[in-house]
Amino acid sequence: MSRAAKVTLAASLVVSATTVWAVHYMQIQEREVMHKGVERDAARQADKKRQRALDLELNKEKEKQFQQIQPTKGWLSGRGKSQDSDQIPER
Repeated sequence: MSRAAKVTLAASLVVSATTVWAVHYMQIQEREVMHKGVERDAARQADKKRQRALDLELNKEKEKQFQQIQPTKGWLSGRGKSQDSDQIPER
């Protein structure tokens, strides 16, 4: 094999190996970035869930206070469901 052929073969091998390594490295980086996105989404969902639970508790407390001031028929008979709502209206 001539010297030019050997240099060309070596250069081809170096370029190919570098390309494979670079693609592999980029895939690893992208996977890490995507996983961080999943972690952020999970944290955001947990925060939303905590906030909704807190809002629910606050609303329950407000409802108790309002019902003490002015009770409603539905609240007394079963937390917002009136007894008449179970009956089918006649036509």
